[in-house]
Amino acid sequence: QVQLVESGGGLVQPGGSMRLSCAAAGTMFSNYIMAWYRQAPGKQRALVAIIGTHFNTHYADSEEGRFTISRDNAKNTVYLQMTSLKTEDTAVYYCNAGVNRLPGDYWGQGTQVTVSS
Repeated sequence: QVQLVESGGGLVQPGGSMRLSCAAAGTMFSNYIMAWYRQAPGKQRALVAIIGTHFNTHYADSEEGRFTISRDNAKNTVYLQMTSLKTEDTAVYYCNAGVNRLPGDYWGQGTQVTVSS
C-alpha cells in the first residue's frame, strides 16, 4: 500500500507561481513512477507530468515549459513547480504512483488550485 498526501494548493493570480508537494508513505518510493494529474470542473482527469524512477520526465503539451516535475527520493516526495499560471490551470491536482504503468494504482486526495484575479 502507498499513501499519498498532496499539499501546496490554493488561490493564485494569473501569471503567478505555485509549488505542489506530494509526500508518499508506506513504500519504496524510488521504485515508483510518479505523476501529477488534474481535473477541471466538468472535464475528465488529465495527465500533467510524469517523472520516472531514473528522473526522466514527460509533460503534457500545454504544460511544457511552464511546469516542472521533480522528486526527492530521500524525502519520499514529488513536486510540481508551476509558473506563468493561467485561469485554465484551475483544477484539482492529484498525485499518482505506479510501478510499471500510468495511471498507477495509488492516488492522493487531491489539492485545489485556483487561478483567478
